[in-house]
Amino acid sequence: MPQNIAALVVVMGVSGSGKTTVGQLLAQQLGVPYAEADDFHTAAKVAKMRAGHPLDDEDRRPWLEKIARWLTDHADSGGVVTCSALKRRYRNQLASAAPRVFFLHLDGSPELIAERITARRGHFMPPALLRTQLADLEPLGDDETGAAIPIDGTPQETAALAHAAVTSS
Repeated sequence: MPQNIAALVVVMGVSGSGKTTVGQLLAQQLGVPYAEADDFHTAAKVAKMRAGHPLDDEDRRPWLEKIARWLTDHADSGGVVTCSALKRRYRNQLASAAPRVFFLHLDGSPELIAERITARRGHFMPPALLRTQLADLEPLGDDETGAAIPIDGTPQETAALAHAAVTSS
């Protein structure tokens, strides 16, 4: 990435992959604003997930529109936002709003992610929805701008790999 252009990154992956932790660390390292995708959900959508019901494409549409607007608003100054962005069509929607966005897929084994979801407290996403997210996940295509980063290290190690991927693009 040229030195005069601030990074614009979507940290993506299934729930429990570490998007929030790595996204915050990466934004700090890059010196750009950070936004949490969960904050873009309506209370009704959070309640639906908390009750164990996965969101469908129609549920996600206004959420993705809000994230796309955030990306557009930060296209010049840069920023890091988390977003599951599980399906290619979701990423296409975000990329059309911000063509230079870099997708950072936090990738790990279903077992590791299930362990993390089970261990965390205070989050609305129940472990039972991991299966539906894994079924929906479409890995980055060769023609998409981004990188898959393994999450089996510490959050700091994962953030360092993320930083290297973003700054070398």
